[in-house]
Amino acid sequence: MLIDMHLHECTCSPDSHISLEQIVTIAREKGLDAVCITDHDSMGLREYAAEYARKTGFPIFVGVEYYSLQGDITAWGIDDFPRERIDAQLFIDQVNAAGGFCVSCHPFRNNKRGLEENLRRVHGLHGVEVLNGSADMEANRTALRFCRELGLQAIGASDAHTTGQIGKYVTWLPEKVTTLEDFVAQLHTVRTRPAIWTGSGYDVVDTF
Repeated sequence: MLIDMHLHECTCSPDSHISLEQIVTIAREKGLDAVCITDHDSMGLREYAAEYARKTGFPIFVGVEYYSLQGDITAWGIDDFPRERIDAQLFIDQVNAAGGFCVSCHPFRNNKRGLEENLRRVHGLHGVEVLNGSADMEANRTALRFCRELGLQAIGASDAHTTGQIGKYVTWLPEKVTTLEDFVAQLHTVRTRPAIWTGSGYDVVDTF
């Protein structure tokens, strides 16, 4: 299964220029099996995404990109999130209490919104975006090094805000899932691998 785990849709992410319809169309054209909508501090697309997934038969998993006091964290399998900025550890603890899955996104990107060295200070984080479409390759390689050191899941994600970014980097899972619950369960129990769009398909990689 190939899934883009970090996408922003224009309804709830004001800095995005892509609609859900465009996301699904392009994802299918690139051979993806599902997508995740992780809007900035919003899960407002849940109802429409569920309706559109049923209509198209294409799985859409809605999570959130939460801006903690130490940096951005994507999460799935939670019903809600704090409306104010709180400590990253407190948010991670909330995700774990709900049985969810959380990822440090673009931890070393040069926008000061990544966890950076805080990756070593927090506990209970599940994954790290080792390939983020909005980070340069040096930042991604640093993320990969930390991910390996900490024994966390390696995640690939486009962080798309425009159509051209969709599916640039994605995550490989060994089995296809169609529900959010099964998606989160598989993330907790299998080894994920990042994958890179080549222009005609995906290369699943362990290093880059």
